[in-house]
Amino acid sequence: MFRIRRIDDALLAANRRAIEQVQAIFMEQFPEADADDILHLPEKLKNPFKTGFRNILFVAEGPKTRVEGFALLYHEPDLHFCYLDYLSAAPLMTGRGIGGALYERLRREAAALRAIGLFFECLPDDPRLCPDPAVLKQNRRRLRFYEYYGARPIVHTAYETPLKEGEDNPPYLVYDDLGTGRPLRRKAARAVVRAVLERKYRDICPPSYVERVVRSFVDDPVQIRAPRYLKEEKTVPVIAVPADRKIRLIVSARHELHHVKQRGYVESPARIASVLKELRKTSLFEEVPVRHFPESVLTWVHDPEMVGYFKRATARMPADYAIYPYVFPVRNKARKPVELLVRAGYYCIDTFTPLSRNAYQAARHAVDCALTGAGELVKGHRLAYALVRPPGHHAEKNAFGGFCYFNSAALAAHYLARQEGRAALLDIDFHHGNGSQDIFYDRDDVLTLSIHGHPRFAYPYFSGFKEERGEGPGLGYNRNYPLPEHATVEQFQAALQEALTAVRRFRPAFLVVALGLDTARGDPTGTWMLGSRDFRTNGRLIGELRLPVLVVQEGGYSQRNLGRNARLFFTGLWEGME
Repeated sequence: MFRIRRIDDALLAANRRAIEQVQAIFMEQFPEADADDILHLPEKLKNPFKTGFRNILFVAEGPKTRVEGFALLYHEPDLHFCYLDYLSAAPLMTGRGIGGALYERLRREAAALRAIGLFFECLPDDPRLCPDPAVLKQNRRRLRFYEYYGARPIVHTAYETPLKEGEDNPPYLVYDDLGTGRPLRRKAARAVVRAVLERKYRDICPPSYVERVVRSFVDDPVQIRAPRYLKEEKTVPVIAVPADRKIRLIVSARHELHHVKQRGYVESPARIASVLKELRKTSLFEEVPVRHFPESVLTWVHDPEMVGYFKRATARMPADYAIYPYVFPVRNKARKPVELLVRAGYYCIDTFTPLSRNAYQAARHAVDCALTGAGELVKGHRLAYALVRPPGHHAEKNAFGGFCYFNSAALAAHYLARQEGRAALLDIDFHHGNGSQDIFYDRDDVLTLSIHGHPRFAYPYFSGFKEERGEGPGLGYNRNYPLPEHATVEQFQAALQEALTAVRRFRPAFLVVALGLDTARGDPTGTWMLGSRDFRTNGRLIGELRLPVLVVQEGGYSQRNLGRNARLFFTGLWEGME
């Protein structure tokens, strides 16, 4: 068994290990090829100007992430085409379906990128061009394989003209229309050929040769060779969303444990159901099981004393009963109240975040979901969504509040920063992420950014001011973007663009997004007016960072539009990543 995984960069350790294995396979399978093609792969993935194309690597990973095959794809976004440069199984792994799986994945990628088609070179199956019987047999087998998918050589052109007279095995240019049946127009074909010859072969193809080959494309539409190995022309449809590009969805039914049924308490289980109903209308998500972590992870960012208090106090609560902190004494740590429920004021910042029998367990499971999502990014997945409740971004090092008990997003950001050196945490909830700010205020490995209602009118009132920039090693690594009570969409998106610019400059390996949907029009806890299309735009802007992104659910309480806004945010995020 193996899985196909797309690699866009060499930032993650998992990607670097895979690239090293790809290089070893390349050296063994293509001994006569230019080694620079693959030795500089990490730089080519990072810098498309090296080749004139965006490079995308795909690997087939078997047990223990052993690379069993790879494919290297070029994407030209301006001319809207994809070009397959290399595809190979590892030694001793041929004939196991790896090549077919990789090629099918490339077709899906090209379709998702809205390419006019997938182009590549294949050595000829004509004995006049390939006199060696053994090589001719290999060429025919390869062209038969591609013909199954409807990919066949372009004919009536000079593409297979040798660079030097007398050379054999000049390659065909093969075209795959990705199952669309659309004809290839001459103008588009000429642009593709010119780009390939001038960029990929710029060191060996003189301008006169390039012009001769480009001008030889005279048919409109371009003619594709008739099927030679199949009895009739075959069209293989393309699945739009490849499995490895799906958003990893982590959600646990254990959130329902925390159900405060008192009137007016808006943080209810129905929120999760509303979002899931809309997400399941798309093909963008793949649900993965929740991994359970030890309780000790909570103390990565929270005071052990607060964690212990919260666990003990909730364990003593009667079932179906909730109490709200109502006594907030001056913090005399030497003389805390004996009664645990009275002591809540030492650890809570407000009067509307209840203690209930199951609050601790539900909050623990939310942490499990967020850390599971972070683990998916470390494995090499690009997008993950921890759909959790209760939320967490108001939970500080030693205090809970704002419906939040443990800061799931901060725990995920801490974990990711420890993996690759630095992470960014972007909070786009209507309310300031005071908990995340408090946790990372003196750290420089996690950039925290929060776009929120100004604290002069919005909860939590005491933090979120622009001048709060961090302290000590963390000075400059905390950014707040407080906005007016009736901020416009344009003001919000201007702040988002500013925050994203700061993320780019920070150059993190991962981005955690604390997603609040309470910025929407009609939310009972907010005053802004973002519509569904605005959420799609916001998602796309974040996706265009091209960073591995974990989204952790925070606020959002309007059942009327909660799910739709979530669905469109993730649609935009996925589109931006492509």
